Amino acid sequence: MTDGLITSAYLVSGVLFILSLGGLSRQETARRGNLYGILGMVIAILATLFSGKITNFQFLIPLMLVGGVVGAILAKKVEMTAMPELVAILHSFVGAAAVMVGIASYHEHHNHVGTTKIIHDIEVVLGVFIGGITFSGSVIAFGKLRGSISGKPMLLPGRHLLNLAMLLGSIWFGYSFINSTGDPALQALLVVTGISLVLGVHLIMAIGGADMPVVVSMLNSYSGWAAAAAGFMLQNDLLIITGALVGSSGAILSYIMCKAMNRSLANVIFGGFGTSDGAPAASGETGGSVTETNPEEVAELLSEAKDVVIVPGYGMAVAQAQHVIQQITETLCTKNVNVRFAIHPVAGRLPGHMNVLLAEANVPYDIVLEMDEINEDLPETNIVLVVGANDIVNPSALEDSSSPIAGMPVIEAWNAKTVVALKRSMAAGYSGVENPLYFKENTRMLFGDAKATLTAVAGCL
Repeated sequence: MTDGLITSAYLVSGVLFILSLGGLSRQETARRGNLYGILGMVIAILATLFSGKITNFQFLIPLMLVGGVVGAILAKKVEMTAMPELVAILHSFVGAAAVMVGIASYHEHHNHVGTTKIIHDIEVVLGVFIGGITFSGSVIAFGKLRGSISGKPMLLPGRHLLNLAMLLGSIWFGYSFINSTGDPALQALLVVTGISLVLGVHLIMAIGGADMPVVVSMLNSYSGWAAAAAGFMLQNDLLIITGALVGSSGAILSYIMCKAMNRSLANVIFGGFGTSDGAPAASGETGGSVTETNPEEVAELLSEAKDVVIVPGYGMAVAQAQHVIQQITETLCTKNVNVRFAIHPVAGRLPGHMNVLLAEANVPYDIVLEMDEINEDLPETNIVLVVGANDIVNPSALEDSSSPIAGMPVIEAWNAKTVVALKRSMAAGYSGVENPLYFKENTRMLFGDAKATLTAVAGCL
């Protein structure tokens, strides 16, 4: 392929990636957005393969086949509840690739001199540094989301000074790398790599489980900038464009999620969740008793209601209850009950988690509303059905200034006439904060697996 044809192919791919992001911004166009992204990637891979810069096809083709098979298996087998940790581990691959590209690029172009050498070495050290943090941080995030690593923040004494020391050390050795050649330069680059790996582990270990959705989004941004840095090293325009798109969109998403949690990004990265000194959040002692209910009573309440709002949470995803919820919704609509869904921006452990599950169950888009759209209607709502949600319906966020989640915008379910909360037990939510909603007079608790209990409710309608 000629250089002009390759450039044109990369340009088409870049446009398709932009269209993909635009499509993913709305549920109605998300499927089309995914197709744009797939097509753009296929064009990019083919253009790269036939660019004339690749000669070792005997190694590359088998690796691509293995990667394709592994990806296809994961796509078929991974549950929606496991998507957050899958995304996290995929980010680690991007970080590892950036590190390896950086080291390989140094070996290939270590004979550069003058300004060219300085620019190239800066690209290398930035790519390796960002890639190292992305790789190790994503592995830790994967472990926390999977439950293999405790969700409690690891708060070492003087951790901020330790982070600062590692940052300054990376700058020093990066400077040494840029101003050296041969073995000393390589040794300095490897030291930067090691520091970045340790820094990535330390940064994410110090972040509590409640902030992990933001962390996943933040690591997504890191992986994009790492890819862009790799693009500069490889002189690949498409990789630069794609990396910048991923990096900027991830940063914007992190900002949106932090705003939804009334937290700053700096607070998430450098502070622990819960107290001013970064201590882990502790479960409160709300006290009081709960009022239990049963599927028959819930079915009766739903049938007699005029307005019903359903608040899905991570528990719905775990139980895979979205299809029976859709069935209940259809049944209630035939009885002229106005049914709507209230979605919190950080419900579940991945942005858009609940929206995807409801779309999978063919819940109409027009009855799926964001938190800000539904809160003002809740005082006039007969029943709010909370399906496996905890922190996003916790009144402590608004009523208790000492609460670890104080100030976090939440769905004000307690304002409805009746609340029915579905839970397996009285365990606290992901943040570790107990929820006073369950002890309120207008709340009824329906214990058990969400899918099983809702199936029983559907049978009684």
